[in-house]
Amino acid sequence: MRLRIRRTLAAAAALAALGTLATACQDSAKPDTPAAGPAATAPSGASASASAPGSESALARAQKHVQKFASCEDMSTDPKDPRLPSAEFTNVGKWGVTERGVCSDKTGHGEIVVYATPDMKAFQQAYKDHSEARRGAGETDYGLFSRVIVGKDFVVTPTRTKTAVALVDSDLRVLTCHPSYFPPDGYHREKALVEGCSLGDFVNSTDGEGSRNLEVPRDPSTEGPEKPGQPATGSLGLPSAGSLAELKKLVHPHSVDCTNMSTQDAAVRSIDYKPVIEGDPRAWGVKERAVCGDLAGERRAHNLNWLDVVSDMRTLQTRAKAAQLADLKDDGRLMATGSKLMVGTNVAVETNSPSIRHGLYQLQFLYLNCEPGFNAPAGYRLEKSLVEGCVLTNFER
Repeated sequence: MRLRIRRTLAAAAALAALGTLATACQDSAKPDTPAAGPAATAPSGASASASAPGSESALARAQKHVQKFASCEDMSTDPKDPRLPSAEFTNVGKWGVTERGVCSDKTGHGEIVVYATPDMKAFQQAYKDHSEARRGAGETDYGLFSRVIVGKDFVVTPTRTKTAVALVDSDLRVLTCHPSYFPPDGYHREKALVEGCSLGDFVNSTDGEGSRNLEVPRDPSTEGPEKPGQPATGSLGLPSAGSLAELKKLVHPHSVDCTNMSTQDAAVRSIDYKPVIEGDPRAWGVKERAVCGDLAGERRAHNLNWLDVVSDMRTLQTRAKAAQLADLKDDGRLMATGSKLMVGTNVAVETNSPSIRHGLYQLQFLYLNCEPGFNAPAGYRLEKSLVEGCVLTNFER
């Protein structure tokens, strides 16, 4: 068995796209992502946020600037304003913040929290420290989907992704302090005021409303310039196994529980567990197939996952594409109980469990996605499949 297992933060980030598909806006709903623009790269001492006597407040100036690009109405500095997030990452007197307010994003149907700071470097350092602490506590994707947007002497955290995109189309920039974050080609990335953070105009998001990823799927067999976190071929490789026994050893117990495995009952299914392969598996290019889980007894069958050793991967992906498009045809959504096809070079796993798929992503399995127009945010794998119109990825909405 040949397997190249390299755990990446991109795979860990895939967990965010699964079960928590959010922390919804990862402190955006609780401000999680400060952004910073070119103005924020000026030396911290150069930005004078404090207001001179009788002059307009720094918060009011920030609101006027934001209003050039987004809706920011009814500004309030009341600490008990119900529009404020229930759990914020900072407040007045911390992180160099001198004023804080919240305004209504009436166009985007959300809110924007605005922080004024005369010391942008102090704010960025505090946000970096906060992000590292959250990741150290187990939130490995924290900060990857930053929605913290900074200017020269203020920071805004919109609750709506589309509003964040509108703001970075200006001179404001997203502040990101995640070690595995790299924007796709076509977007800018520059140094922030502290090491380990960057400023950019790409809004990374799992809700499909972030900045467009204009990169095309990479062909793992094609040599090309090395990508951050990727080898020169553009692929981390896919797993393989020579038999069902080897495949079981590979995935059990790291992801799929194969304590109970049966080849005779491989065609079993239940109302809650629908396999990808229907009918004779040989017609799908599969030479060996088994089912893991609890087959029907006192209870109906449950925890079902299927293992496949594949002799013709192109045929398997072609048949799986047709089945996926047929499922999407009715309402544009995949059946919740239907399994997703996770593929390696000559093996596959069929599962409808997000947690199992997360484990498989760490083993370098990728999901065959044939949804028209699908693309993945930066930081996730996106590679060509063997059939036109599909990609292999570790990102799920």
